[in-house]
Amino acid sequence: MFERLMPKLRVNTVFDIALEELYARGYRGIITDLDNTLVGAKAPLATPELILWFKKVKELGFKLIIVSNNNMNRVSRFAVPLNIEYVHQARKPKSTPFLKAMKQMGLTPEQTIVVGDQMLTDIFGGNRLGLYTVLVLPISVKDEGIGTRINRRVERIALTRLRKQGLWHEEDKFK
Repeated sequence: MFERLMPKLRVNTVFDIALEELYARGYRGIITDLDNTLVGAKAPLATPELILWFKKVKELGFKLIIVSNNNMNRVSRFAVPLNIEYVHQARKPKSTPFLKAMKQMGLTPEQTIVVGDQMLTDIFGGNRLGLYTVLVLPISVKDEGIGTRINRRVERIALTRLRKQGLWHEEDKFK
């Protein structure tokens, strides 16, 4: 069960993802979480560095879509000025928002990457569909809602089990 929470890749931030390498391997789309993956949970807009990352993603030929459990107001205020498609109130880890995002991008699971900061929503949801999952460290945990704080506690339990099973190695820790 806990194996389904294992990401294919662990990095510190989205900026550490080897986009060129993943594109060369046939990936063409990125489904990304918003809060604590791209910006802090309370940050209304993208940072200049993140805007440059979005530009690089698109220049390389990737399609990009934000899939967030947050409400339409929060997600649209962030995504619309950047001309990025989005799925709000996604209810991850349900399969529906991931399938919807892939359909909007016109891609298959074999061509799609999921990037997020939560094992129970982003990684589990992506793994269930056979997507390439990337776990990033959360940008800031101080402004997280109650649901996310509960998820983080469950993640700590899962990590303990994964370590005991020899599946989570600290030397593979975020690069």
